[in-house]
Amino acid sequence: MTIQTSNSPYLVGHLLVAMPGMPDPRFAKSVIYICAHNDEGAMGLVINQPMKDISFPDLLDQLNLVQTDPGAAVSIQFGGPVEQGRGFVLHSPDYIHEATLLVDGKVALTGTVDILQAIAEGHGPKERILALGYAGWGAGQLDSEILANGWLTVEADPEIVFNVDLDKKWNTALAKLGIDLSLLSEEAGHA
Repeated sequence: MTIQTSNSPYLVGHLLVAMPGMPDPRFAKSVIYICAHNDEGAMGLVINQPMKDISFPDLLDQLNLVQTDPGAAVSIQFGGPVEQGRGFVLHSPDYIHEATLLVDGKVALTGTVDILQAIAEGHGPKERILALGYAGWGAGQLDSEILANGWLTVEADPEIVFNVDLDKKWNTALAKLGIDLSLLSEEAGHA
């Protein structure tokens, strides 16, 4: 298990915040939590775009899982355009399973049905986001997109990840950077 250090050139445990001029509409005003990033590429989950076509009980039915705790619902997010049939739960580290990846000590990732059953039974992680699909980048691709002024980066804050309303996460992440949205340019500049 690798934990992000402040000297690392990689963005594990950070948020990508889409610039206002993001040309890809799937990522307009997106906030993405980076779960993995190394010299081979990166993987993250969009954490502020709800899926409107499926509910947690519907998903449980599709997976033949039973919800025994009616208060244990979780909203389902569009995690990204890659493998939208795969589910991932980004969560607090109070739930650790053998298939759980502890991303940065404050956030964990589990991609098995065991966590869905635990949530349905009321003993899953306290904080959680269920995402279908993920955002993925090949070697050097994310770095190029950042240099092309597509994304801003900020260290992830569990409060933003799990507790800020979906429609406020983008502005909240920008505010954490101390950025005045009116001063952002859609054009990249290099001195």
